[in-house]
Amino acid sequence: MTRPDPAFEAPWHAQVFALTVHLNETGLFDWSDWASAFGATLKQHGLAKELNGGEDYFTAWLATLEQVLSERDIASPAQTAVIKDAWEQAYLSTPHGAPVVLKTAG
Repeated sequence: MTRPDPAFEAPWHAQVFALTVHLNETGLFDWSDWASAFGATLKQHGLAKELNGGEDYFTAWLATLEQVLSERDIASPAQTAVIKDAWEQAYLSTPHGAPVVLKTAG
């Protein structure tokens, strides 16, 4: 018996998808609003190249989520950049195979 292909190519794809669904379910935005914003992002990202539906798809998904969070004054681009930088430093300083731990201020 063959195993089905995974639904997501990378763990972060599943995580950003699940986070978006959760935020929708908590009432942060309507799914139709999300679909419209995501469609606009895909169109913008697809101007320079043909999208392959994998990494580039979820990069566009993440960009849309960041935009939605900013538009709703939940996380500004500056706040998002700080968290991205903290995660980058965390994974770059984590030995291979060890869990990545984000150190929080305070």
